[in-house]
Amino acid sequence: MTNLPTLDQTDRKILEILSDNARMSNAELARRMGMAPSATFERIRKLEERGVILGYRARIDPRVLDLGLLAFVLVRSNETPGTPDTGPQLARIPQVIEVHEVAGEDCFLLKVRARDPEDLANILREQIKPIPSVTHTRTTIVLLTVKESGALPVAMEPETRVVEVTKQRAG
Repeated sequence: MTNLPTLDQTDRKILEILSDNARMSNAELARRMGMAPSATFERIRKLEERGVILGYRARIDPRVLDLGLLAFVLVRSNETPGTPDTGPQLARIPQVIEVHEVAGEDCFLLKVRARDPEDLANILREQIKPIPSVTHTRTTIVLLTVKESGALPVAMEPETRVVEVTKQRAG
């Protein structure tokens, strides 16, 4: 297991606030934290150095880029062990915004953005299915997104999340 950095409650609160608004000024963050601006700046710098904060991004409305259709594509591959080539090929397709290797009958789960159903069909036909190791695809088109977020539940302690999941399963 990888030796992951530990986070105290102050780190978690800073991450929670930045997850909601990464453009917040250091002065405003310090005010919310009840800390000196220099102390919050130093905390953020250390979180970046330790690889906890991986970067900052603008969330763009995909409709503005004419990419309003969202689909999830399950991909089955005949890739042989030791020659992982399918994932990187799928990741090079610009409209594929996430590639996950999964367990089960399928090998990969893709999150794909397209203009419309015809554009999605072209992406499948011209970019995904021509990959030699791809043997099968199964596509689900999203009708309505209720929640889409890259924010993680940082405020909760890991032990708390485990207890809550166990309670949910038991109930």
